[in-house]
Amino acid sequence: MKKSELPVKTCVVCGLPFTWRKKWARCWDEVRYCSERCRRNKPAAGL
Repeated sequence: MKKSELPVKTCVVCGLPFTWRKKWARCWDEVRYCSERCRRNKPAAGL
């Protein structure tokens, strides 16, 4: 599979597109953030 054929999502924090990674193969449907940095800087729930 070519890189251009990999699925793409948009990060909910920074809004940048990111592509599928092998380490996300089992949980791709649950991935919402492009990086650990964005995951840590997610908006607080309830605010």
